[in-house]
Amino acid sequence: MKKNDGSPGFESSFAKTRFSQGTGTIMKRPILLLGNPTLRQTCSKVTNFSDAALEEEIADLKEALDDFRAQHGFGRGIAAIQIGIRKRMIALNLGKETFIAINPIIVARSSKKIALWDDCMSFPSLVVRVVRSAGVSIQYQNEEGEAIHWNDLSKAESELLQHELDHLDGILAIDRAITNKDIVYKEEFEKNREHYESMVEYHIVSTIPH
Repeated sequence: MKKNDGSPGFESSFAKTRFSQGTGTIMKRPILLLGNPTLRQTCSKVTNFSDAALEEEIADLKEALDDFRAQHGFGRGIAAIQIGIRKRMIALNLGKETFIAINPIIVARSSKKIALWDDCMSFPSLVVRVVRSAGVSIQYQNEEGEAIHWNDLSKAESELLQHELDHLDGILAIDRAITNKDIVYKEEFEKNREHYESMVEYHIVSTIPH
């Protein structure tokens, strides 16, 4: 999951992600933070779409994204591994409703690359300068196992999907930093935003970060 709210620090913000909006109840699966070994595991392909456990895991994954959006007013995606589910699934909300993409794969990439400052809810105090494909096409399965194809996605959708699919292979944005100087505290980024934004061609829109 990625976000870009511009707020320094994360302790109080991330304590909130453990609670359901308005209920005060603890979330079943809190978001894992950088350093948790689970984030480095490779996720397994989903093969049994009638598994009752899968249905519960899908519900938990949707809840994790929906609760974060309710608490903070943003959030576009979260990978299952970020809440401890080692399956190739991501929850997405692109402005309408939350849905699940199962076994997603990138089937085509544009030749054009873009540099951007990436961020992640598993290390919310950092931003990382990375290079990603400007456009991708993907294939995934819905909750019923039906194949869905998305072709020629926008830059916003493409960078989002590349980030989330990396999670499924245990790859984090910090692993893709252009240089070892391209990992900075978000608080410093905000203090020097003009300087840092001059270093990239693409900016994640702050109202729909992930």
